[in-house]
Amino acid sequence: MQRAAAALLFVAFSVVCGVATGAETSAKKSKKDPAQNAAAEKKREIAPRPLAGPEVRDGEAEARLIEIYKLAGQAKGREALDKAERLVNAHPNFQLAQLVYGDLLAAQARPLRTLGDVPDDTAKAGAGMLGDLRQESLLRLKALRERPAAGTIPSQFLALSPRNKHAIAVDTSRARLYLFENTATGLRLLADYYISVGKAGIEKSVEGDSRTPLGVYFVTSNLDPKSLKDFYGSGALPINYPNALDLKRGKTGGGIWLHGTPPTQFARAPLASDGCVVLANPDLERIIRTVEVRSTPVVIAQSLKWIAPQSAKAEGKTFEDALQSWHKARSGSDLAALTSLYTSDFSSYGKTLADWTTVLRADLDKRAGRSVQLKDLSYLRWTDSNDTMVVTFGEVVSGSRTGPTRRQYWVRQGSQWKIFFEGVIG
Repeated sequence: MQRAAAALLFVAFSVVCGVATGAETSAKKSKKDPAQNAAAEKKREIAPRPLAGPEVRDGEAEARLIEIYKLAGQAKGREALDKAERLVNAHPNFQLAQLVYGDLLAAQARPLRTLGDVPDDTAKAGAGMLGDLRQESLLRLKALRERPAAGTIPSQFLALSPRNKHAIAVDTSRARLYLFENTATGLRLLADYYISVGKAGIEKSVEGDSRTPLGVYFVTSNLDPKSLKDFYGSGALPINYPNALDLKRGKTGGGIWLHGTPPTQFARAPLASDGCVVLANPDLERIIRTVEVRSTPVVIAQSLKWIAPQSAKAEGKTFEDALQSWHKARSGSDLAALTSLYTSDFSSYGKTLADWTTVLRADLDKRAGRSVQLKDLSYLRWTDSNDTMVVTFGEVVSGSRTGPTRRQYWVRQGSQWKIFFEGVIG
């Protein structure tokens, strides 16, 4: 292989190829359309399942692909070709790897013009899929080239309790999911993975818009893969969309999951789902083995802002003052001071502020002056057109050993923080 051809192959993966992302391909049929689901299921019954192979480690296929890119860029064509052949043999459903392998074979005989250098008539017929694969390659390289600085964390994670053993953050602009462990010394990045989002992009608003929601969510359950169609791959982790902020804004829809890929696909196109976040099956399996239902936060952002942990603590200081004021009023008997920390449009499962005031008064009377302790406190910040704080804690009345787990949503109004939702979640 000529050095120029090898260099072109590497450059083709690291610059925009001028082909628009094909948002129409690899489309998942709606979970709420029985007729479409039946047709899709029939097709899956016809398609053969790949033979079971050795256990695949999460991130392994992508790491091998990146190594091939590097070898090609170093003009080590034969070595790159050998590794590409082994990769496609190990993962015959990895379409991007197949494309790279084809380019490396073609480069033995002629110079390459671009990534996916197929005959013009073939390129025209498969323009959508080819565009998707080029965009997937670009996003994989971009995320790996623009790594977050060591020791930094997403700005949403202001404070996590020991009960939040892990956390997930999704950067949709980089098609990347980041998995963290919450250690005694703070968040530690364990791994990160390529992901796909909605066919129509992000900022879900209504049912059926094929967009992925943005916000702070939590894993609500772990669905047994045996109960799911092949389409969802190795399993699914639903999240709590729409959350209290989404409902306040009138957003509709549901069924947003982190899930895997069907047997015929190793990865989906960057824009391919009905709104879910989709990972390669080995990557999803790692996440399923790692995270905990109900306590694992999932932040989905257009673009993550990475900050030093000490900056997160500083940004949370003004909110901590407001939370302490609420805690003091809650522990005391000053109902007026307590209700002043709720918004006028407060709502909790249909209860208005007037209804909630009655609930708070009854609680004050029941406690008869006993204080309230907040345990396992966590708060995550979400900032868009408003500044919102999602707060979770255990509430234990003095003299008791256990108590309910509460979640609150606070909004900044001018210089003040106030609660617009509060409810028991466990």
